[in-house]
Amino acid sequence: MAAHAIGRNAQCTCGSGKKYKHCCALKKQKASMTSVIAVSLIALMLLGGAVVMLMSLDDLGSEPSGPRRVWSEEHQHWH
Repeated sequence: MAAHAIGRNAQCTCGSGKKYKHCCALKKQKASMTSVIAVSLIALMLLGGAVVMLMSLDDLGSEPSGPRRVWSEEHQHWH
């Protein structure tokens, strides 16, 4: 059996007595907007973390950037 679509001007099915467009239709729009914002924030945080991680990587085998690091012959890397 197919689901019947609710018209915007029909009485809301929740029993509030309001038209659907002024009741549950608004709740669905707010919920979907909240979802979009949440997903966008999570994506921005992940992207920011990836940028920070990539910026913190040193070139392997290159000279150290600061004077405090020294080459260890024993371990074959910078300390």
